[in-house]
Amino acid sequence: MEREKLIRIFDRQAARYASNKDPSSLRRWRRQLLSHAEGEVLELAVGAGANFPYYPAEVKVTAADFSEEMLAEARKKASACNIQAELICTDIEKMEFSSHSFDTIVSTLSFCCYENPLDMLKKIQRWCRPDGRILLLEHGISSNFFVSSTQRALNPLLYKMIGCHQTRDILKLGRDSGLNVHRSESHWLNMFHIIWASPGTEEIF
Repeated sequence: MEREKLIRIFDRQAARYASNKDPSSLRRWRRQLLSHAEGEVLELAVGAGANFPYYPAEVKVTAADFSEEMLAEARKKASACNIQAELICTDIEKMEFSSHSFDTIVSTLSFCCYENPLDMLKKIQRWCRPDGRILLLEHGISSNFFVSSTQRALNPLLYKMIGCHQTRDILKLGRDSGLNVHRSESHWLNMFHIIWASPGTEEIF
């Protein structure tokens, strides 16, 4: 899909993202994951700022998204949550930061949208400090045959409608990228994955 068309899809969804209330399980997973964020944080594809209520008060967040409409909603959420946030409108797949720029890198439900998710996982490992943390909450292909068959059948339509792939193998992407996974949990027939990782240290947290 052309990038400009994908951006327009997310622009149109911004108000809905801002008004939607996460199910209790997703709120619990966000809280469980983001309690580990610290220091200088980079959040990929911040959307309407759904993670802002769950960050520790002392973090400073750099939040990127390619949708101006999403960032407008995220700005309101950051203010409401008293989060120190610098919001950047950019295509994160094309952006570059210096190596070891961030203490924590966060992605929640964004790797379904990237054109090259494996490259993105490699990039964030470069951007993260060697003793830093990479915190992921992502969805992808189920391990259940019947569910995964439905996901594959619907994937072209859903990507066209909402810009989201349903068939990414998140755990395999992590392994292939060299991500150092310290802990992971999988839920809902292994469609959702919570991952605590780092770029190559042996520190457990």
